[in-house]
Amino acid sequence: MIRVSAVALIGAWAPLASLPAQLTARLSGQGILIYTHADPVPGGGSLGEARLVQPILMLDLGALRQRLLFHVTADFEGWTIPNGELAPGDWGEGFVDRRHPHTYLHELILSTPDVLHRWDLPVQLSLSAGKGFVPFGSDDPMSRPVERFPVNHHWCQVLERAVGMAALQAGRVTVEAALFNGDEPERPSQAPNLSRFGDSWAGRVTLRPLIGLEWQTSAATVHSPESRGGAGTDTHLLSTSLRVERRAGRTHLYGFVEWGRASEANGTFVFHTVLAEAAVAAGRHRPYYRVERTERPEDARTLDPFRTVRPHLDNSILGIDRWSIHTAGYGVRFGAAADRLELQPFVEISYGRIAQVGAGLFDPTAVYGRATFWTASVGLRVGWGMDGHRMGRYGVPMEPMNMPGMSLSDRAP
Repeated sequence: MIRVSAVALIGAWAPLASLPAQLTARLSGQGILIYTHADPVPGGGSLGEARLVQPILMLDLGALRQRLLFHVTADFEGWTIPNGELAPGDWGEGFVDRRHPHTYLHELILSTPDVLHRWDLPVQLSLSAGKGFVPFGSDDPMSRPVERFPVNHHWCQVLERAVGMAALQAGRVTVEAALFNGDEPERPSQAPNLSRFGDSWAGRVTLRPLIGLEWQTSAATVHSPESRGGAGTDTHLLSTSLRVERRAGRTHLYGFVEWGRASEANGTFVFHTVLAEAAVAAGRHRPYYRVERTERPEDARTLDPFRTVRPHLDNSILGIDRWSIHTAGYGVRFGAAADRLELQPFVEISYGRIAQVGAGLFDPTAVYGRATFWTASVGLRVGWGMDGHRMGRYGVPMEPMNMPGMSLSDRAP
């Protein structure tokens, strides 16, 4: 599947210059070459790894005077990080203390952004279908400043599902609803289980009272995400977040805070998360900071301490722990090729503490050797044409997310 996706994206670019005026196209992508050192890792001791992470290539097509939109994203992490990216605290899809690779075909969405255009109404209705993000939670971490994925990724985003959605926008209010399949991918090449389409739902309301200010609140019920056949327990998710962006001359300010709650097995297990992050882009310089406090499940691990038993035949949560993490980073941006190519070397440091929540069989100090950890990373982010992209938003027009770390441009929006 990845070979087909990559060849289709790259091969499609050649004839784009000769396309008729009513058909538009945009090619973009990014990748991050990074070295990360973590201390401790499961089993004690430290570990350092160099990897290519977040290698993505995107193609956007518009037809019929932008009344039909097509978006596809190929993600090559199944090649570059088949065993995941070293990141204490991260978890999901059978990985623990590593961020899992995403599927090769990350997004494939067809949208009609204005179904009601003929009637000249004060509202805009869009319909979207394909594989991608469901309308729940906040923007994908790949389009935010910090390279390190947050621990709450699986509590605050639902992605790589077969999804059908509708969005209604009236002024500065957007209401979205979707049906999708609940099962998570088990490997990068796996497609959604279409026989389960419609067993899960999500809804989101987004309010933009002022330019540069955005609030969203959303809910989702995900049926049996850990068992592809549908034999597992459901996850009920709630999320709310506030995003603020301000530009003063060549200085760009960004702030973001989110809260989330997840419950599993009819409320037997409840998890909470709160996260705040900020960034300043002053000319070429990009300092940023994140603080996060997230609870995650501890499942039975395999002989590989970075993997958990999957699929879960029953609820195998051994306990809950809380990860409190401070992450600070600094990057410097260099642009070339008419501002479409951007290079950003950066350094990033995290320090955190692990605490056991309630009763359970899992003892963090027995697994890691101590209750504190740190990571240090140095990397180079390479982006092409990523300015303003908001990953996971389809159909209705949204304000650009010109933030540091995702090819921030110094030009005014």
